[in-house]
Amino acid sequence: MTASALTRPGERDRLSTKIAELDWRLISLLAVIACVGAGMLYSIAGGSWTPWAAPHLIRFGGLLVAMLVLAMVHPKWWFRAAYPLYGVLLVLVLMIEFTPLGYQPAGAGAKNWLNLGFTRIQPAEFMKLGLVLALARWYHNHTAQEARWSWKLLIPAGMIGLPFLLVAKQPDLGSAMIIGLTGAAVMFMAGLSWRVIVAGAAAAVVAIPPFVMFGMHEYQRNRVLTFLDPEADPSGTGYNIIQSKIALGSGGLLGKGYGLGSQSQLEFLPERHTDFIFSTVAEEFGFVGSFTVLACYVAVILIALRIASLAHSHFGRLAAAGMTAFFALFVLINGAMVMGMAPVVGVPMPLLSYGGSSMMTVMFGFGLVLSTRVHRYAELPKGHGLF
Repeated sequence: MTASALTRPGERDRLSTKIAELDWRLISLLAVIACVGAGMLYSIAGGSWTPWAAPHLIRFGGLLVAMLVLAMVHPKWWFRAAYPLYGVLLVLVLMIEFTPLGYQPAGAGAKNWLNLGFTRIQPAEFMKLGLVLALARWYHNHTAQEARWSWKLLIPAGMIGLPFLLVAKQPDLGSAMIIGLTGAAVMFMAGLSWRVIVAGAAAAVVAIPPFVMFGMHEYQRNRVLTFLDPEADPSGTGYNIIQSKIALGSGGLLGKGYGLGSQSQLEFLPERHTDFIFSTVAEEFGFVGSFTVLACYVAVILIALRIASLAHSHFGRLAAAGMTAFFALFVLINGAMVMGMAPVVGVPMPLLSYGGSSMMTVMFGFGLVLSTRVHRYAELPKGHGLF
């Protein structure tokens, strides 16, 4: 079916038509997850809207409007901005390392913030978006054979590797992991040869032990070793995982009840408003509640992938699928982390956890996904120019 079969000529760019083309199921699910997050933040604070629940809802409301505005933007503008945006974000990441503008917040394990005077930003969060757009544009301009296996694949590999290494050096292992895995997901969806995938996976398995022993800071290495045996130091490095497992298990089938979670209410559970908020959900609402939340995430991912599959342009397909991939990675890594199946690397549960940078990244990413849905019939020209 062509675009003209849906709307008459001249009507396709009308605002009312674009609004009607939005996927309101996706928008509603995002709102539900954010509201559940606000409810849990209210509970964690002892039945108070401050300091977390009210700012969480206000931030989501503003970013929801921004997401809908971005959904109205034609993909050609995302296409033109892809390389310049990637370049600007790469410069910002470099500025953290090589200028006095980079700083490490009190209590943080990484120097990953940039003080620009008028605002403070975390460039690694936005690099995830810039990387997806840049990779989608590169693959849009290359053949399926080149995407499958070619020396030219060194270019997207370099586009992934450079920010990965810079962010890992900060050291922000969680963001570096998301950047690397998101880039790998885009290469896979673009048609990368299975031989390359298997070889890369094997190389990663071989490289992990020496990287853990010699390439990590001591506190990061302790996190990995603690993940393997948290009971070895139950009151030290293993404390977080042990308390999270207690919260998950104590919820049972239906949970202890809203506001009655002992691990979170009595503050045994660390970072209960950010990294370990899902443990609070499981403790207060049990298996049924946590399964329902995960079902909402799965529904978001499936709807977004369906939107990506409908795009006529290769750029649109890969950009929307890439944005969905990094959202899915947030969910998978945080879920594995709180269950003790992965090291604690500071990855929040998207829209559920408290935090501005991660929420902004997710909402901007879904703005592009919705833009792909609204403009799914748009065709983009091939071209290797910067703009």
